Amino acid sequence: MKVALHAGQLLQPVPGGIGRYEIALLRELAELDIEPIAFAAGARPRSVVHRVPWIDLGPPHGSVRYEMWHRLRRPRVRIEADLVHAPSLAVPPVRGRPLVVTVHDIAPERLPEVTTTRGVRFHTRGLALARRHANLVIVPSKFTGAELEREGFERDRIEVVPFGVDAPVARDPDEIDRAVARAGVQPPYVLTVGTVEPRKDIPTIVRAVGKLRHDRPELKLVVVGPRGWGEVTGLDHPFVQVIGAQPWATLDALYRRADVFCLASLYEGFGLPVVEAMARGVPTVATTGSALEEVVQGAGALFPPGDVDGCVEQIARMLDDKELRVEMGRAGMARAAGLNWKRTADGHVRAYSRSLARPYS
Repeated sequence: MKVALHAGQLLQPVPGGIGRYEIALLRELAELDIEPIAFAAGARPRSVVHRVPWIDLGPPHGSVRYEMWHRLRRPRVRIEADLVHAPSLAVPPVRGRPLVVTVHDIAPERLPEVTTTRGVRFHTRGLALARRHANLVIVPSKFTGAELEREGFERDRIEVVPFGVDAPVARDPDEIDRAVARAGVQPPYVLTVGTVEPRKDIPTIVRAVGKLRHDRPELKLVVVGPRGWGEVTGLDHPFVQVIGAQPWATLDALYRRADVFCLASLYEGFGLPVVEAMARGVPTVATTGSALEEVVQGAGALFPPGDVDGCVEQIARMLDDKELRVEMGRAGMARAAGLNWKRTADGHVRAYSRSLARPYS
């Protein structure tokens, strides 16, 4: 089976979670009975494994091409493949073969106030095109699948395929400590990872850590991730270290030395950083109300979005109860072991086979 996969996110300055998904999917599909072909409007990035062919669509590039795809449905993608997979809502125009689209979440529809106007417009149009043209839609969680049903997608067109993480590799403890120190970080700290933007609600964690410091004055909050859109206020405290995007080796070390990992997002379609933290045995705290509950599945503590006192309570439990820390660490590793990229790729192969068996325009 030949699968043409749009990998345009890998040409962005910060590929983000979708980029990690594309890299891992191309790598794992190439190990199966699949011939993935990556395509985008730009030169081949180094992150794509060598054995995967790359097709440069040429100009127009970036957002101009995506606007043309969405508004004009051209230029059409013409690649010799059995199906085309759009791993985001940049939905290419295709004809005569199945189109599979991955919908990670519908946060711009549910929380337009924490998304740019342009982002809402792009996402809404992409969702409409997926509803109209995709003969199968992949989602990373049952939560997102249910959200799509509420948006008018037929249930039998939705395939739930949880995303994964790579298993942590063994590292020398001293080397881990040096990597953390090079990042300018010193334990103890609460860690949060993700794009610094309003939807992540980092100020709730800031206020929670501020309260926790009354009894734990050395505790800090470390924020890892690139700056996104919009203003995020309340981060300018001496105990808050905003260190931007970090190389994977540094981020891995920061996970391993964190006392607690916390993700306070108002809405998530999956939540890769939560799985990355759990895979390393880090006691994890996350919010209710979206896919994070489904991902955590009892292997971490939960609190309602925006509830500072709830965040304080759950982080304090993880810091103070040694037995709970050990229990949650083990539970997190067990849960994350079932969420790996090989299983994700296997799920995509099943989805592709379903797609080929369904009618398409």
